[in-house]
Amino acid sequence: MSDKGDRDYIGFATLPDQVHRKSVKRGFDFTLMVVGESGLGKSTLINSLFLGDLYKHRKIPDVCERIHKTTAIEKKTMEIEERGVKLRLTVIDTPGFGDAVNCEDSWKVCTNYIDEQFRQYFTDESGLNRKNIQDNRVHCCLYFVPPWGHSLRQMDIELMTRLHRKVNLVVVIAKADTLTTSEVIKLKRNILNDIKDNDIQMYEFPECGSDEDEDFKQQDRELKASIPFAVVGSNTILEVAGRKVRGRQYPWGVVDVENPKHSDFIKLRTMLISTHMQDLKDVTEDVHYENFRAQCISQISQHALRERGKLKRDSVPYDTDISETDRLLIEKDNEIRRMQDMLRQMQEKLKDSGQDNKKHDSIIDV
Repeated sequence: MSDKGDRDYIGFATLPDQVHRKSVKRGFDFTLMVVGESGLGKSTLINSLFLGDLYKHRKIPDVCERIHKTTAIEKKTMEIEERGVKLRLTVIDTPGFGDAVNCEDSWKVCTNYIDEQFRQYFTDESGLNRKNIQDNRVHCCLYFVPPWGHSLRQMDIELMTRLHRKVNLVVVIAKADTLTTSEVIKLKRNILNDIKDNDIQMYEFPECGSDEDEDFKQQDRELKASIPFAVVGSNTILEVAGRKVRGRQYPWGVVDVENPKHSDFIKLRTMLISTHMQDLKDVTEDVHYENFRAQCISQISQHALRERGKLKRDSVPYDTDISETDRLLIEKDNEIRRMQDMLRQMQEKLKDSGQDNKKHDSIIDV
């Protein structure tokens, strides 16, 4: 039996191991965009998620600078390694979003940046040397909603409607420790209703396979039920009951960032990093980028057809050295044009004969 088993073994069962080794050696890229007005704790949350400090030298603008401030793009990159797996994390921040008196066009900077990264990737992919293409496409956008509103503002809806077909959109309620449990539930319900009423497409979690274990299915159900995530971030380590926690100190107690009863921070981190990071990249590649690529190819094809038609019209009367292919195309065009004229004449004759029959019938009736 063992000899027969050895003979039946081909070896392709090691393919997953080969892919794993190659992927680990190459490393992984992930680009995250964070959008929201100043003071909502975006930087703190990012530092808490990835246990780093991306914003050491940031300068906070004063009130006078914010009056006419425009939305900008701030790009930060850091290398993270965990158990031999390397991740090149790029965080795209949008300082100035929603800070000016007139926030009418705040969304343009975000959409232009996403389109520009798609365009750059399309250009690199269409070039001759495609060996070392840098993927800077935005894989996920965390949109921060302030906790002091009753639902989404018009500015929030405007940006989401512009972004939801370009990037994986994940809504986050910032500074959730300023709300009671019932207020969080009510705000989540209102936000989901606004998203539904305005036909905004959020990032959809993939369905669990039948072969997944029950613990993973339960975790998936909890993640889906927590949308939008109500989070609290903190860079401070506190000691509570003999153990160190990442939290915020208040006169009435401590908010433990990683306590599921206090915040959805753990669920957001689990979704973003542990369970759905690859799916976010796959959806970006297979859906959002493919839509952009199809639009580019369609525009290029239409432009080429217009230019070719213009060249034909300009060259036919004067150029006698027409290639055989172009001559056949011209003959086909002329043939189609003649057939269209014949059909038009036949339709007119049928129309005239129909009118004659009507006159004849009216004479008989009289």
